[in-house]
Parts: sequence; C-alpha cells; structure tokens
Amino acid sequence: MPRTSTRLTFAVLATGAGVFSMLQSLIAPALPTVQHALHTSQSTATWVMTAYLLSASVFTPILGRAGDLIGKKRTLVGVLLAVLAGCLLAALAPNIGVLIVARVVQGVGGALFPLSFGIIRDEFAASEVPGSISNLSAVIAAGGGVGMVAAGPIVTALDYRWLFWIPVAVVAAAALIAVRYVPESPTRAEGRINWLGAVLLSGWLVALLLPLSQAGVWGWGSARVIGLFAVAVALFALWLLAEARSRTPLIDLRVMRRPAVWTTNLAALLFGAGMYAIWSFLPGFVQTPSTAGYGFGASVTASGLLMLPMLVAMFVSGVLSGRLERRVGAKPLLVTGAAFGSLALGFLARWHHEQWQIALVSCVFGLGIGLAFASMANLIVGSVPAEQTGAATGMNANIRTIGGSIGAAVTGVLVTGSLQPSGLPYDSGYTHGFWLLAVLCLGAALAALLVPVRRADRPSGPAARHVPTAAPARVR
Repeated sequence: MPRTSTRLTFAVLATGAGVFSMLQSLIAPALPTVQHALHTSQSTATWVMTAYLLSASVFTPILGRAGDLIGKKRTLVGVLLAVLAGCLLAALAPNIGVLIVARVVQGVGGALFPLSFGIIRDEFAASEVPGSISNLSAVIAAGGGVGMVAAGPIVTALDYRWLFWIPVAVVAAAALIAVRYVPESPTRAEGRINWLGAVLLSGWLVALLLPLSQAGVWGWGSARVIGLFAVAVALFALWLLAEARSRTPLIDLRVMRRPAVWTTNLAALLFGAGMYAIWSFLPGFVQTPSTAGYGFGASVTASGLLMLPMLVAMFVSGVLSGRLERRVGAKPLLVTGAAFGSLALGFLARWHHEQWQIALVSCVFGLGIGLAFASMANLIVGSVPAEQTGAATGMNANIRTIGGSIGAAVTGVLVTGSLQPSGLPYDSGYTHGFWLLAVLCLGAALAALLVPVRRADRPSGPAARHVPTAAPARVR
C-alpha cells in the first residue's frame, strides 16, 4: 500500500481522539435526562460516568503497550471499532444496565491517546512531531469542551440518544479511513504483554478510582471506601514488585523514574485535579438558582455557552503551543499553562457574581489547558524511547485522570459538606473548592519547574533526531 499524506493520518487520529474526549463530558450535563428516561435513581445514573472512567483507566496503558508490541495501526483500528460498538450499544440501550455496559466498551477508546502520539512519533517528519503532538493535544482538550457546550442543544433539539448516534457516524468513517490510509508503524517493542502486571495495574486503578468516584454516595468513612483504599495500596505495592521483577514489564519503571517523566507526571496529577474538577462543578454553579445567593439559574444550554470561551481558548493555545515550543521549549509552556489555571481559579474564588466573570475565567483557564496538554505530551514523548511511547503517554493520561478523580472528590466534599435548608450548597462551599483547585494548579506549576531542561525539550533533541524508517519526511 502506498504511503499516504500525514495530513490524512492526522485527521483520522484527531477524529478518534477528539470523539473519545467529547464522550467524556458529553453525557454529564444530560445525566438527569438519562435518569428520567430510563427510570433509574441518581446514584445508579452516576455509574454512566464511573464505568467510563474505570474502563478508560484500565485500557489506556494496557492497549498503549499492546500497540508498542503488535503494531499501533492494528491496535488503533481495533480500538476505534470498540468505540463504535460502544456508541451503537449506548444509542440503542433499553435500560440503564445496558447503557453502563456500553460505557465500559466506550472506555476502551482511552487507548486512542497513546496510540495516536506513538503513530505521530513513528510516521511524521522529525520537524513536524512537536507541532503535530501539540495540535492533537489541542483537539483532545477541546473535545471535552465541545461535549459540555454541545450536550444541551443536542438533547433539547433531538434526544439524549443522539449524543451517541452522532459519534457512531463519525467513528465509523474514521475507522474505514484508518484501515485504508493509516500506515503501520515500523517501530515495535520487543517482548510480550506482562499479564500479571496488567491485572495488578487494573486492580489498583479500580480500587483507587471507584471509592473516589462513589465516596459521596457511600460515605468517606464507610467500610467499602476504606477497604478499597487499603486494597489499592496493597495491589499497587504488588504491581511495583511484579513490574520490577519482570523481563518485559507493562510499564518500565526505569522510564517512569526519569526526572523529565516523573516531574511531568506529578504536574499532570495536580493539574488534572484542577481541570476535571472545574469541568464537573462550574456548570452546576452557574445552573444554581440565584435565590441561593449565587448562581444564575442557567439552563444546560446556557451554562454550556458560558464554557464556550474555554473551548475556543484551549484549542487556540494548544495549536499555538506547537510553534511556541520550538522557540521556548515545552517546560516553560507547562509552567505557564498551570499558572494560568491557578490564576483563573483564584479569580473565580474571589469574583463569581457576574456572568462575564465566569466567561473570563473560562477563557483564561482554557488558555492554560491548551498549553499544559500540549507541553505534557511533548515532554513525555521527547523523554522516552520510541518503543515506550504508547505505555508512557498512556500512564501520563491515566495519572491526569487519577488527579481529576481526586480533585473532583475533594471538591465535592467542600461543596456539599454544608447545605442550605433548600438543599443547595452554600456559596462558601464553592469558594473553598475553587481556592483548593487554585492551590493544586499552583502546585502543578511548581512541579513543572522541576522538569529538567534537556535537549529533548528543544528541536535538536532525541525527538528531533528521530527519523521514520519507512515513511517519507514530507507531507504530500
């Protein structure tokens, strides 16, 4: 098969990753509608989000590693087909149980992130890699924003099932184009999948994320929450031991200990805590009736529109970061992105009584997300061997998700810890939550300052020296 335009390859990768990112947030504003339509309880409906989170956390690093071993294109096509099947099942789901299963299947799409970064590194010209990774990161970041903005109009004009019918058509087209035009990457890792490591990794991730996502329902002091945290600690220790002793580890701990990798992952953990939490709580804040002493009583559609500046800003800054990275390096962009997030959240904690203030915060925070997403990906890709790209970027995405779960859980405690007689949170609960998230993003900026300045952070480094062995360097 003749080699194809890297622009077409990028379009396929961006479509798949963008749809998966959109599915993360698209259903959240529609959960009350889903609960009513499928005649279920609120606690059961939240499993539509929890199942997706757990599935993505498990499959992202495992299938990222599978792509390194058996071929990134083959794995990419399989993952796209899984997302397609999950969306189709969700669109047809007759009850909440089937919808939750469908969301588990959709979660397989988390592997699209590491697979896409790996294909870019293998197939694109060295000079194009940082910019392409930045552009893809911008699409991934913007996808979450698109979900929040588009959910309201789609549900209002059509039905919540169209939140899945639309991705069915898009993912089907992407899968067909991928089969025909995306080349198989020549770079392969040696060895096999360490299934013991995969099982232990899956175990401690589920044991950690499940109580974080359900603690508000089960209670932080409940036996289930405490017991699962204890299991997570035990399984994590066993996983570290198994990976250290394995000849073919699922996640090479030596790579994870590299200064540029662990510092970037620490920044990802802290920034993810702030980012995902604000995505979870800001729409609810603006939808709160003004009779509570804050909020604007906005509809789902109106609250999505207030988030539109974030969507535009994160996409623009993500695209521009590719050009800025060549001039200043990825580390300063990560520091700046996290600092923007902290600044925006600090402003929100002090001033949130006018809608223009929410729009301004959304814009500044969006700038931070775009810069941070792109720079984190470039730092990881430029700091690990080519055959470890999928596993390393998959773990970075997972660590960001873990941070998001922690941030959302702790913010939820602050927001709902004390309620008004009407059942609505006090303004002070949101204020304390926003201050906490501002501190976490500031911590991410400080962690980013620890990232060592290496040649890998500039065009002359290892990523720039990498030349695809089976692909022309130019875009046709």
